[in-house]
Amino acid sequence: MLVLLAPVPAVLGMASRTSAARRFASPRTTRAVSAAPVLRAARAGRPLWHGFAAGATTSASAGGTRTLISDDPSNNVTPYIEKLVGRNLHLIPNHPLFIIKRKIEGYFAELGISFEIFDSLDPVVTCTACFDDLNIPPGHPARKPSDTYYLSEGTLLRTHTSAHQSELMRRGHERFLCTGDVYRRDEIDASHYPAFHQMEGVRLMDVADMPAQLSRDEWLASDACARTAAELKGTLEGLVDALFGPVEKRWVEAYFPFTEPSLELEIFFQGDWLEVLGCGVIHSEVLAKCGLEHRHGWAFGLGLERLAMILFSIPDIRLFWTEDTRFTSQFASGEVVKFQPYSKYPECYKDVAFFVPETWEENDFMELCRECGGDLMENVKMIDEFTNPKSGKRSLCYRIVYRSMDRSLTNEEVDEIQFQLREKVGPKLGVELR
Repeated sequence: MLVLLAPVPAVLGMASRTSAARRFASPRTTRAVSAAPVLRAARAGRPLWHGFAAGATTSASAGGTRTLISDDPSNNVTPYIEKLVGRNLHLIPNHPLFIIKRKIEGYFAELGISFEIFDSLDPVVTCTACFDDLNIPPGHPARKPSDTYYLSEGTLLRTHTSAHQSELMRRGHERFLCTGDVYRRDEIDASHYPAFHQMEGVRLMDVADMPAQLSRDEWLASDACARTAAELKGTLEGLVDALFGPVEKRWVEAYFPFTEPSLELEIFFQGDWLEVLGCGVIHSEVLAKCGLEHRHGWAFGLGLERLAMILFSIPDIRLFWTEDTRFTSQFASGEVVKFQPYSKYPECYKDVAFFVPETWEENDFMELCRECGGDLMENVKMIDEFTNPKSGKRSLCYRIVYRSMDRSLTNEEVDEIQFQLREKVGPKLGVELR
């Protein structure tokens, strides 16, 4: 399932946010620095399985060429995001995300159970597929436009790969791995990016394993539920060993609306406990919506960037999107190797302060920062907050750290970006500059 739904930011699994039809591509088959900053970045990232974001331009995606930006009042896709759709980093040979994906698929191929591979499904999905089918309620923060990129009231850029789970099960797919790019409006720092990649795994158990019709409480207490959870745990513990080698592990109870019971798997890695995936027994209500009331199974979700940042020692999530050969050439072997940092260019920071309205949403400001500065902004962080005792106005001050991944920035460049930001922030977000 995907990297989870949460009202706060997340880097691995499920996330926040009826009309257009889903389009599914044919399944693709595949042959059956110091670590400290990397770990800090991974810890700060999205929780594994949740996160619970005039003239039109077009963009090619897995499903074909379509309009992503339009005058639809619900559309909040920006040119910055539109350029990321269709990059498909997980399909680029010898890219770190491709290497991780291939290793996971290889592990499942060796289990002796055939899993179908889906890695080119359309990233534009319906709200029904992304939320309703997964028991994510209408008022959930993940559905808010401040968290999710909408094309229209009923369609959006998927916020997790779990958006494909129910449709694939309805089509008769019982064992599959689904990988793709997902999109969420988020903060700006070394571990957060508005586009990232997830893998979802699903297995429905054989019909012969099904007990008689049981109530919810009876099912959760049944041997069949326990066997399903035990198989899930054993499978994922083996996956972690295949990726990290023998490591200490622990299971933590969790909550996901689409699984019951729900769990997170943590590993003890370089002196700290790290969450690596979310999983659980597929919720009976999710199966019922697929016409599979008499089946049961398990599902998991993980974030490829989180795993790659740890395994390759990659300190900044922006690096995955660079085309600089100093980065890409390091992984030509197709194996997991430690990233060797090239020259780190100097940083420059600027502050901006303003009074905010009661309707203030920080993610809207982050999105405006990305619109103005793109990947030249390394970090945006609130450094001061106060409320004027006389006027009652609330003031925020943000520090913006500028640093390019591949060159030195000039003062003129930074000043121009900062000027654009100051010019736009008032009219667009209703703030009053200080």
